[in-house]
Amino acid sequence: MIANTAAYLFTPIADPDALCATLLARATAADLRGTILVAGEGINLFLAGSQAGIDGFYAALQADARFADLRVKTSVSQRQPFARLKAKVKPEIISFRIDDGQPLAYPRAPSVDPATVQRWLRQGHDDAGKPVVMLDTRNTQEIAYGTFQDALVLPITKFTDLPDALAPHRDALRDSTVVSFCTGGIRCEKAALWMRNDGMDNVLQLDGGILGYFEAVGGEGYDGRCFVFDERVALDAELKPLVDQAETGAA
Repeated sequence: MIANTAAYLFTPIADPDALCATLLARATAADLRGTILVAGEGINLFLAGSQAGIDGFYAALQADARFADLRVKTSVSQRQPFARLKAKVKPEIISFRIDDGQPLAYPRAPSVDPATVQRWLRQGHDDAGKPVVMLDTRNTQEIAYGTFQDALVLPITKFTDLPDALAPHRDALRDSTVVSFCTGGIRCEKAALWMRNDGMDNVLQLDGGILGYFEAVGGEGYDGRCFVFDERVALDAELKPLVDQAETGAA
């Protein structure tokens, strides 16, 4: 079995090049594949390999005080979903290019846990009686595989399109509690921060994103699967892949 992981953390990185080289060496030694992204604002990891290799890599990383709070989401598959290992230094670990959406410059936007979102969706409103709008911050390719029931989806092909695509909906959202969500939390963290800095004080971010929701409470209130950027294509509410060795017969 292959352990598949996704993890990110916004934290100041003084020397991204040095950290990227260190993480690449550790991942190579552990025979992991996937993507390592490092920026001055933090790290974003998608790595897969043996459970022992994964455990060793993250144990060493979390021993560094900067990454002690790193949250790792894990699922399993029959085959390795990545063809190779890549490591890059980038200006942002997820490109947004908006100053008011940069997590190191502002306190984190308020979040809401999956169990609370599940309860709100069941009862049809938040605890103050306000309508709840689930706001999908992903692109149309991802949304095609699934999203929350009745979610507000935007016609975007990349994350940087979100502000313009959201503009026509802002007045309609004014009296609702808006829950921003994405795959694992990184985009909705930036999106919620920007929206609150831009005057939308009724916005929360779904803690852990869709994958965190699946892991915590299952798929209630969600239609379909969650797209992932590797050869598994998408995961269901039990974190099982759409494409796997057992289904394809691949060696």
